[in-house]
Amino acid sequence: MVTITTEMAANNQRNITDIINTYSKRLFNFIKQRVSREADAKDILQDVFYQMIETVRPIEQISGWLFAVARNKITDKYRKKNNELLSDVFEEDENEDGINWKEYFVDDTDNPETTYLRSMFWEELNHALQELPEAQRNVFVLNEIEGVPFKIIAEETGESVNTLLSRKRYAVLHLRQRLQVLRDELLNY
Repeated sequence: MVTITTEMAANNQRNITDIINTYSKRLFNFIKQRVSREADAKDILQDVFYQMIETVRPIEQISGWLFAVARNKITDKYRKKNNELLSDVFEEDENEDGINWKEYFVDDTDNPETTYLRSMFWEELNHALQELPEAQRNVFVLNEIEGVPFKIIAEETGESVNTLLSRKRYAVLHLRQRLQVLRDELLNY
């Protein structure tokens, strides 16, 4: 009985190694096309394979399963990034009303209230972004939404990092002001 268990463990290890060798390059390229940093792509790839190893139920379509898990991990990363974006726009000290506004905008539940509030927020954010001068909008979108570091933006645009920081600051101030209007309207409704 011990030899069967040892043989099964060795066979299982070979299967996992074969799957990783077969899919890692394709899966990494898939992830890399959807995230801005190679380090993030490597982290997500590692998380996907870790989840595969930890899965106790049999996986029938391994290829489809791996790519579905990768998509979910990418979505989770962007959801986390959007939460950081909301922290930048909704400062913590502005929450004297006792409402955690970020919960509404990144909540996974599909109840009508959160869905409506989320759509209003993203629509209002988009309108507010369109009001910004192009240079401010571009640096905000590149850095906050797409996750491109200031150093890379500076290299691509020829602008100094300090100039980019200043533009982003003005964008954040404008967005806070515009989104404060939405927040006040919702509180007084």
